[in-house]
Amino acid sequence: MRMMMQMTIPVEAGNEAARTGALGSTLKKIMETMKPEAAYFTSTQGERSGIFIFDMQDSSQIPAFAEPFFLAFGAKVTFFPVMSMEDLGKGLPGLEKAVKEFGGKR
Repeated sequence: MRMMMQMTIPVEAGNEAARTGALGSTLKKIMETMKPEAAYFTSTQGERSGIFIFDMQDSSQIPAFAEPFFLAFGAKVTFFPVMSMEDLGKGLPGLEKAVKEFGGKR
């Protein structure tokens, strides 16, 4: 299943990692293990953040994706299942069925 994961590094932990030179090297090491389809870095509510798109075969992989960020940076991590346009196309019959069954006016 395609997943989007957002991680946010607390300011002080990020500052310390930046000061020691560990920020970039640690992120690079995590990315080499994670192998995301896409990775974007930004700020969220004033903290360093990253957004990663990757394929998760099974929910048992959550610790493998999240723990490196928890352990290295004390980061907050959130997972979101996401769809590509192709996935959405495959899901449209389910949408149409829901509309027929539950889409009456209220």
